Amino acid sequence: MSSHIPSLDDLDPKTKEFYTKALKTLKGAGIPFLVGGAYGFEHYTGIARHTKDLDIFVRPSDRDRVFEAFAATGWRTELSLAYWLGKVFFEEDFIDVIFNSPNANDQVDEIWFEHAVEAEVFGIPVKLCSPEEMIRSKAFIMERHRWDGADVAHLFRACADQLNWSYLLERFGSHWRILLTHLILFGFIYPSERERIPAWIMQDLLHHLHNEMITAPPSDPLCQGTLLSGSQYLVDVECWGYQDARLRPQGSMTAAEIAQWTAAIKKNK
Repeated sequence: MSSHIPSLDDLDPKTKEFYTKALKTLKGAGIPFLVGGAYGFEHYTGIARHTKDLDIFVRPSDRDRVFEAFAATGWRTELSLAYWLGKVFFEEDFIDVIFNSPNANDQVDEIWFEHAVEAEVFGIPVKLCSPEEMIRSKAFIMERHRWDGADVAHLFRACADQLNWSYLLERFGSHWRILLTHLILFGFIYPSERERIPAWIMQDLLHHLHNEMITAPPSDPLCQGTLLSGSQYLVDVECWGYQDARLRPQGSMTAAEIAQWTAAIKKNK
């Protein structure tokens, strides 16, 4: 893991100035934040992506302070989806202010900050989302137009020897099948690297799978596919009678939040 990201120098000067000012604004306001997205990904994997946005992760309790700080600079702010995402705009560039996940299953909390990694972006000392949190958040992105499985595999390849595997397993919790799926794929993608995944974690996950196989399945029809894609499993919950795993109390979203997310997906299409 490197402590800087040289390829950021290739950014358009206006974009770089915008991002630099944004980071300095948050630090000057004393608001805790983490940098993730393309910049965190490059820090861990060395894979550079030149995007038109910067991903900033904050706790929900700090969300309004972040928007107030950015609005004070004259930038336009927008609470795009109130339960997980806001945006800050400067000409053609923007910053994503993220405080949850699209399925509301991955709220940014104090644990994110406890496991953050110190780094520099544009010469500014910042904290990056840990590789464990990046893996967890990307593991659930399985939309038809976007699948982050390759990112997960690249993070395993780059960070397997440094990962806190116990912490990662704990963070997946009852969704351990998702972690197992990506680890099985890793062994397929990189057969010569599969020994880098600790044997104990594969054995633990397979033990979970074995125990699940010998117990009766739930009697109520439940579709957890909606935790992976906000669009591809709508037919299951709207037409085929499956319960939506996102909906409270099973999940973390209200019916209104699900409707808002569905509308946003349809609008983007």
